[in-house]
Amino acid sequence: MSDAQILDNGRATAARDVIALPANGGRRYEMGGLTALFKADEAETDSRYCVSEWILEPGQEGVGAHSHETNDEIFYVLEGMPEILLGETWRMFKAGAFVRIPAMVVHDFRNPGNEAVRLLNFFIPGGFEREMPKIVAWFSDGGEQ
Repeated sequence: MSDAQILDNGRATAARDVIALPANGGRRYEMGGLTALFKADEAETDSRYCVSEWILEPGQEGVGAHSHETNDEIFYVLEGMPEILLGETWRMFKAGAFVRIPAMVVHDFRNPGNEAVRLLNFFIPGGFEREMPKIVAWFSDGGEQ
């Protein structure tokens, strides 16, 4: 690994740096009963992808129905049983489920259950982390536009 730097719980400075984060590691965004942990973003991946973990407390709604103009989004259910909106249909998924949402498809997620939900998220290409300050402010304002 002569051409890569290993960063433990730190921000990579180049796409070829190894990122090694502990459990619950990453850049944390708190939004009440919703937490986002960004593991790698466009600065660390040459804008190829962004990786984050989303934790939803019981009864927590998501960020609202939306679509991305040019980005695909992938969710992998780590634990719990979230509902994910795909177009106009809400579907429930169990741990281990994989969902790919192509660009322009309306989607959202929520946790209607009694246990926390954890979703691993890939955003392709990267850049979603740029939206996080607006999303955090939206939650702080009570979800008002």
